[in-house]
This record gives sequence, C-alpha cells and structure tokens, in this order.
Amino acid sequence: VKLETILEDELALEWQLDYPPVEAQTKRDLIQGYTSGWKVAKLAGLARRVVTELDVHDSYLVDLTELLATFDAGGGVEGPTKNLIFAANGPKPEIRLRDAMNNDIEIVKNAEFCLVYDQPVPTEGLQFSRLVSWWRDTQCIAADVGDRDVALSLHDRLRASLDSDVERVVFDAYQARYKESFDIPALVPQVYLHYDPYDRRTRRSSGVAPLSRQRMDFLLLFTDRRRVVIEVDGKQHYADGDVASPRLYAEMVSEDRRLRLAGYEVYRFGGWELFGSGATARVEEFFDDLAARMK
Repeated sequence: VKLETILEDELALEWQLDYPPVEAQTKRDLIQGYTSGWKVAKLAGLARRVVTELDVHDSYLVDLTELLATFDAGGGVEGPTKNLIFAANGPKPEIRLRDAMNNDIEIVKNAEFCLVYDQPVPTEGLQFSRLVSWWRDTQCIAADVGDRDVALSLHDRLRASLDSDVERVVFDAYQARYKESFDIPALVPQVYLHYDPYDRRTRRSSGVAPLSRQRMDFLLLFTDRRRVVIEVDGKQHYADGDVASPRLYAEMVSEDRRLRLAGYEVYRFGGWELFGSGATARVEEFFDDLAARMK
C-alpha cells in the first residue's frame, strides 16, 4: 500500500502544500506535506492513531511508542476529557448515569440552562473553531451563515453564564484574541468539575462534607492533557460576609492542591485586580504569557 494512500484514506489527512503529493521527493517530504505547520500535540495525536488504528508490525512501533511515552511524561491530566458541561446560567442540571460502565451521562432536568460538548476532544485541545462548528450543528444554523455570525451567537450564550463584572473582564479580554484567529484554545466558562446531586446545605445537614468547587470559572484545553483552570476570586472565596474565614480559604487552597496533583494548572485573579482602567491590559498580558508558555 502506498504511503500516500495510508495518509489520505486511512488517516484522513489533508495535503497542506501548494504542489501535489506526487511531486514529493521522499517519504519524509510526503509526511511533512500532510503535517506542515502542525504543533507537537497534534503530531503526538497522529502518532497515537498510527499505534492504535493501523495494522503495523510491533517492530516498527518501538521508536514511536518511546517518543509517545516521553511526550506523556511531560505532565498533564491522565485520561480523555468526557462530559464537558459548561456555561451554566440557571438551576443546577440533574444528571443520571445512562451507562455506568462507560461513564455516559444524561441530563434529565434543567438541560436548557447549560451546554454539553459531547464530542471527543482531540489531542491538540479544544479550539474555538471546533466549538463554533459544534455550536452551528447543535443549533441547526444554516450553512450560508458565516462563521463569525455563528461565533457571535456562541459568544453571547457563553457570556450570559457569567456571574460577575470581574469574570466578564477576563472573558472579554480573551474574546478579543479571536479577532486574529479562531484556531486557538477556547475559553470555556462555568465548567462543572465535580457533581453532587444535593446542594451544600443538604449535605451539611446530613453530616457529609459537600464537594468543594463544583464549577470552575474558566477552563482552557491547550491539549487533551494540558488543562488550565482560571479562577476569579471574589471575597466569597475567603470570607463569610465581611469577616475573613480561614475555613473557606483552607477549602480553596486544598482544592487547588488536589487539582495540581491531578495534572491541572491553576491560575487565580483576585477580584480587586480586575477593577480600574488597567484591568484589561493586565489580563491580556497574562494570556499572552500563558500562550507563549504553552507553545
């Protein structure tokens, strides 16, 4: 079987260069023509597909599996992303396990108050362009509507889920980056990290400690493993009313430790940082530095 056939038919890759594949001089040139401009995470995803999907003798996979092991050792969250429930703007959704063996869930009540991204997150992460395409499909938006109009519709729905002005400062600062390209990680707001069917008051009254931080303020999936949590801290994170609460602060930092040990990166903005004329510039600088670090 020709290499070109495997790349196009079995792996469904698209040729990236302005001359046809038949003019490639070597196999290396041919592969580079299909993967031109790819970042390391996307190349790792292709390597995983070669290992798992193609009928290749084990002797040819030794070097490739070693490279994948080295890539995986770089850190991040183990296991694929499933059940991305986000942009909650109303009552908590009621969830049941439809298939406990596969961890498949079903929202049986209040589904209209949240979004559920039900597609696999690719190795290169969840880019805004992919989220826009998903939104077009789920909302049945006609093909003749431009991507920017679809993106604006999605933007409005995501922004409606934000609880405070300081969260909107972070969200709006990042949305400005989409003007240059949709092919960057999507900033996903109000993401359910844990789920407890009971509220905190019910849990405490029964003598069971409630789950900490059921929702994250924002999530960025730079790859399927490199997941960045961004939290915006109002005083409710560390005070009961106007009185400092060591208990609330301890719960917050304890949950941060747990997330970091699980492979997430966690960054926090204090609410005070996000007031005043320099707030947007401060957030933009953070996102510039974060993007540079993730390259």
